[in-house]
Amino acid sequence: MPHASPLRLAAAGRIAHLLANDLTQPVAPSVTQFVTQMVGTARPMGVLFYGSVLREPDPEGILDFYVIVERLADWGAGYMAREANRLLPPNVEYHEITVDGRVMRAKVAILSIVQFRRMTGQATLDTTVWARFCQPVRLVWVQGPEAADAILACIIRAVAQAGRWAAALGPERGTADDFWLALFAHTYGAELRVENGRRPRTLLDGAETRYRALLPDIWTAEGLAFDQDGTTLIPHLAPTQRRSLQDGWWLRGRLGRVLNVSRLFKAAFTFEGGARYIAWKIRRHSGIELPLGPFSERHPLICLPYLLWKLRQAGLFRRRG
Repeated sequence: MPHASPLRLAAAGRIAHLLANDLTQPVAPSVTQFVTQMVGTARPMGVLFYGSVLREPDPEGILDFYVIVERLADWGAGYMAREANRLLPPNVEYHEITVDGRVMRAKVAILSIVQFRRMTGQATLDTTVWARFCQPVRLVWVQGPEAADAILACIIRAVAQAGRWAAALGPERGTADDFWLALFAHTYGAELRVENGRRPRTLLDGAETRYRALLPDIWTAEGLAFDQDGTTLIPHLAPTQRRSLQDGWWLRGRLGRVLNVSRLFKAAFTFEGGARYIAWKIRRHSGIELPLGPFSERHPLICLPYLLWKLRQAGLFRRRG
């Protein structure tokens, strides 16, 4: 931040301190044990824990992790999977591990540090990664201090990205909550996520103090002028500047939907353990066991018509009452 004013430097320092504190908050011992077993002999730079189970612990829920590696070859995946991850990151895996006699489950995304840095930067057209990592996250496994610093730098970039877009996509004046809610409504829309209308609100619930502290500091650190009247924030965006930024979001929103469809197609070939994940979801919500063969285990989306037929035979789609 060359030639930054003392105010901007102070705001940047507060952001870094808050996010470092986020990363180092303790998690349940079972989560640490799960990650230790999952990592095994691999040497990723770090493992980040985020998502709904972090926000609201659920013994039966799915844990969400991002594994950050220096090189994609550092994580145990085949050549084709690595190439697919290089072209359209991230790859996603499903893991089931027994911890203290209880089966725990997780979705695990894999990114290289170069991809992580690029996908949290200002130039990216992909909203997927920075939208996740402007939210609270824990660093539950780390290779060492240098790796921790590199990961923290990406988290800071993600938060800065989110704050900039919140100013452009939020109201002309409003509370910090108003700006964050507007941002998350747009990021969910860009990802074609199947969520109810209250979902953005759940991201703030219990973390309002964090988000309220972050937004004015982000704007200050980024050099975005604003006024503050009590809890009301008024960013100084000229109409032409706001319109230009919103036009930029239009492109990101359209591209986000294309990327999500592309990732679903890619998952047909690269979602390691995806069939077990689908089978668990069905068993959890319906009690129906979905039989899996070797091919459907490896390629659940290719076999989706067959799996749907098996579910119909098992009575999943019969009307009740």
